[in-house]
This record gives sequence, C-alpha cells and structure tokens, in this order.
Amino acid sequence: MAKDIKVFLVAGEASGDRLGAALMAGMVETYGKNIEFLGVGGPLMQGQGMVSNFPIHELSLFGLLEIIPKYRHLKRRLNQTADAVIAAKPDILVTIDSPGFCLRLTALVRGKITAPAVHYVAPSVWAWRPKRAQEMAAHIDHVLALLPFEPPYMEAAGMSCDFVGHPVVADAQPSEPEITAFRKTHGIDETDQLITILPGSRSSEIKRLSPIFFATALQIKQQIPKVRFAIPIASQHVAGPLKEQLEKSGLDMILLSPDGISADDAATQKRICLAASELALAASGTVSIELAAAGVPMVIGYKVNFISAWIMQRAMLAPSFTLVNLLTKTKAVPEFHSAACNVENLSREMLNLLQDQTARKNQIAIGQQAIDALGRGGENPGVRAAKSVLAQLK
Repeated sequence: MAKDIKVFLVAGEASGDRLGAALMAGMVETYGKNIEFLGVGGPLMQGQGMVSNFPIHELSLFGLLEIIPKYRHLKRRLNQTADAVIAAKPDILVTIDSPGFCLRLTALVRGKITAPAVHYVAPSVWAWRPKRAQEMAAHIDHVLALLPFEPPYMEAAGMSCDFVGHPVVADAQPSEPEITAFRKTHGIDETDQLITILPGSRSSEIKRLSPIFFATALQIKQQIPKVRFAIPIASQHVAGPLKEQLEKSGLDMILLSPDGISADDAATQKRICLAASELALAASGTVSIELAAAGVPMVIGYKVNFISAWIMQRAMLAPSFTLVNLLTKTKAVPEFHSAACNVENLSREMLNLLQDQTARKNQIAIGQQAIDALGRGGENPGVRAAKSVLAQLK
C-alpha cells in the first residue's frame, strides 16, 4: 500500500487553478487516495480536496505597475504562505505559474524544508528575460513544461524538466445536442451568429479590456445586426467590475454566471458557450488554447498601462504572445497589444473572420495543429504531470 504523502500546492490565478486541479486528479489516479493536499488554490483545486489558505483572486494581478498598490498585502500573503509551507513540512512543494509570487515563495522556504520544489509552467525565457531560468534554478529542482520546446531551456539552467502538455487537450468537446440546447435556452436563433467575449479573469484585465471589447462588439453589431454576444464570467469576484462596464456600454449580452453551480459545471458551461460560437474576442492567455480546441476562430487583444507596456515590448524576444501562433510558428491568430488593441483593429479582424470562410477554415486548421502539439491523443496531461511530480519523491 502506498504511504501517505503531503503535497503543498500554490496557484495564483484561474489558469493555474485549472492546471492544479488536473495535476491533483492525476496524482490521485496514479498514486491512490493517500495524499493530503494543502496550499492556495481556486474552486477547481478545492473541488479536488484542497482547503485554500486564502482566496486565489488576491494573487491574480498582472503588469508591473498594477502590483505596486497591492504590494504590502501581497507581501503579507507571501510570508503567510511561506510560514504555512514550513509548518506543514510537505513531501513535495508544487508552485503553479504566477512566477512573481511563486518563485519568491520557493526562495523564502529553500533550506527550511527538505521537500523538492517543482514549478508548473516554465517561465517564458524564450520570450523575454532569458536569465530568469538561471535565477529560478537556485530555488527550483524540477519544472513541468506546457510547451514542447521548453525543456532544453530549463535543463541548460540546471533544472530537470518534463514536457507534460496542457489539460485542455483532454477536455471532451460538447455534443451537438448540448450546443443546440444552449442556443435554445438563451434565445439564440438559428440565423444568429454568436460571439463570445472573454476580457480576462483578473479585475485589472477587465477594467482595461472590457471597455475596448464592448465598444468593438457595438461596432460589429452595427455591421451585422443578427449577431449575439455572450460572456462566461470567470468567477464571482470579477462579476461586479464586468457588469459595471457592461452597463456603461449599453450592450445587450448573455451573461453566464458561475454563481450557484460547481466549478466543474461552470467550466462545462463555458466550453458549451465556446463551441456554440462563430467567433471569440479574447484576452491573451490559456483561453486561446481552449478556443482552438473548440474549433472557434479568435482575435486576441491585451492591454496594460503605458509604462508596463513600454517595458514589456522592449524586453519581448518572441514573435507572438498568443500560444496558438507560438506552437505553430504562424500568425494565424490576429493579436493586438497595448496601443494597437483598439476598436478599429479588433473590429476589422473580427469582421474578416465572420465573413471570409477561407480565413476561418485556415485558422481553425492551424488551431488543431496547436492542440496536437500540446499532446492531444497521448496520455492525459494531468496524469503526465502527476507522474513527473511523483518521480521527484524518489
């Protein structure tokens, strides 16, 4: 019989919560139920048996200057989490993405616990700040990489690294009856074209992106009257800012709330919405992979404050910030950052993807190539990640 093990996990945002939940499920499937999960996670990780030390959204910040007003609070949470790790004496520590918080955490506990430290999601050293891998190697033993070309970068810095893929490739896509029922429930006619709007999972993202995204939607509506819009709300803590911006825009939109349903049901609701859509306008992030898996053409936009954008653009080494483009070495998905993320550019590309069938088919096909590159058809990525983590215990 497998002995009991204690795993401390820390995720800082919705995408990390999804990775963590798949990892936890994979560990139970691989090792058995003799696992105690501790740490910080969102509703999906809590659904796998974790009691989170504090709400995950407190760490969901992005941008250099966006963090400054929250610095003292984040510092308290960092120290609190470090103390919890040290007190727990886990068999293994797994930090998930959110490098600004997670790598500081591993630095604080290094030498105070004997557990190996694993970081899930390799830092994008191929995109910017290439020295981060060397800095990270002082505190991290092993890395789980989402992208197939990342392990050599981590190994060169002195860490072991396994490519495990992304759990999204194992998601079952909605059936036609589920899609039909969704459209009927929300009064979407057969002749209506549904566009899903995804302005991010952080409050700061929503405040910056939703006014632009909603103005773009209004522009599309003027061109194509038979179009409908939907937003799967990422979590309750962003519902307020989102509804406030929506009221200001005057846009009629279907809001899919996670309130009153389980995290798994909310994720299913989102997948059905995506699959029912002809197009999506989305913030940069993992959602581009979700859309590609669903076969939905997309336009990607992102915006931070001026100073953060200036610094990031000068540090950027990669040719794209959209995962589909990076995985396929193409520019199939139109993407606009900072000043270029405006109504004119977004609406132009969206209208093109609504009206040009060749452009639609091309992007969908390339999106499928990206999903294949992430491990579709192979072993479940959550199980692959679990086996990679459990191997560190030996």
